[in-house]
Formats: sequence, structure tokens, C-alpha cells
Amino acid sequence: KRTVGPPLPKCGFYLVNSTAQSIPLSIPGIMNPNLSPFSKSGVDLPIGQKILLKIAGKNLLLFTVTDTIPKGARIDVADLIDRALNPEE
Repeated sequence: KRTVGPPLPKCGFYLVNSTAQSIPLSIPGIMNPNLSPFSKSGVDLPIGQKILLKIAGKNLLLFTVTDTIPKGARIDVADLIDRALNPEE
């Protein structure tokens, strides 16, 4: 018999693609969206959820959902990609 624990706290926000290219993402256990150019996608994800970029057959960690994200925030995925590919030293 399976027991179900309390639901995980969630955070609702927007993933924004400010580029002219589609961005293939992976949200493990949830979905694998392709963000269209110049679009935004509303998501409601559990705290701790990882968002990955599918690039060259690999998954690159872009972001982990935290409780510090304001409800309805707009998160520019291009900025996340830039930070992931060019980490500060």
C-alpha cells in the first residue's frame, strides 16, 4: 500500500525566452518543454526542482527552484544559459 505524503511547496513563475531560437529544456519528472522564440511559459514547480538545458546530447543544470522566487517572477532563460556556460571564477 502506497502512502502519499503532504504535497511539496510549489513556486509559480514564468520562464522567458528572449532569444530568436527555440530553447530545449528538461524538467525531470515533470515535462520536457521547448521554449519558442520570444515567448514566456508559466510554470508551477516544487521547491528543489531542477531545470536543465538539453545541449549536445547532455543536460546542463540551469536552475534549481527555491522559495526565494517571487510569485509571478519572470526568469530569462537566456541569462541562465549564459551563467551556466560562463560561470564566474
